[in-house]
Amino acid sequence: MATQDGSEEVIMETDAKPKEAEQLCKDVDGGGGAEATLNTDGGDAATTQDSSISNGDDADDERETVDLKIIWNKNKYDLKIPIDSTGAKLKERIHSLTGLPPAMQKVMYKGLLPEDKTLREIRITNGAKIMVVGSTINDVLAVNTPKEVIQQEVKAEENKKEPLCRQKQHRKVLDKSKPEDIMPAIKGAKERLPTVPLSGMYNKSGGKVRLTFKLEQDQLWIGTKERTEKVPMGSIKNVVSEPIEGHEDYHMMAFQLGPTEASQYWVYWVPAQFVDAIKDTVLGKWQYF
Repeated sequence: MATQDGSEEVIMETDAKPKEAEQLCKDVDGGGGAEATLNTDGGDAATTQDSSISNGDDADDERETVDLKIIWNKNKYDLKIPIDSTGAKLKERIHSLTGLPPAMQKVMYKGLLPEDKTLREIRITNGAKIMVVGSTINDVLAVNTPKEVIQQEVKAEENKKEPLCRQKQHRKVLDKSKPEDIMPAIKGAKERLPTVPLSGMYNKSGGKVRLTFKLEQDQLWIGTKERTEKVPMGSIKNVVSEPIEGHEDYHMMAFQLGPTEASQYWVYWVPAQFVDAIKDTVLGKWQYF
């Protein structure tokens, strides 16, 4: 006890007598066991404190989190993330797991996941499966260069032609009038894809057609009375649409399944509120990377 009291007195005196403090340090280096142990403990405490200050991840532990299953390229990843994180933040975390850049990710949960909304707003729950579609930079560049060329050619041709809905090949379908069992449409609205197939529409031959978006398989199912075509979304070169004149709350839409316009599969009376969601889901924003 006397030694501890003595050390405390010396420490107090060092404030007033720097030279004596220097001598005390030399004595400690020479084998003052008690003082050396005390100083070492103090250094560890300071180091621990600095480490705690520099680590900013501890704050996440106190926030409400959600456990997700990330599925990409037949691989599954477990991810815990704050439920108030945005879709953009989720993409960053997926990048750290998979190495797939956010700009090349197509992230889907009941449709294309919006980047500006939080996981709480999207109502994602524990154990939810998040589907991710994306390719390497080299693959995207190799595949998308022709797509961009095709899109530019299509736009140029559209500018030269009269409105699609006035062309003879489309009028014979549109003149049948709007189907009675078509889904309700909302002009000027943008909504995510519904959880049920889009049904009640016509195809180019005037037969009924339904569209089912199989996000977990990255496929578009085009169903008619006779059969169902399962089309990989990555094989669809382009998607074009135009409001139906006099019924602007509905669109006519074409999926280009091959390299030319001759391969377009036309669908009529698509509710306007789903047009953007269909294009984003089929083509994906990552195609413009």
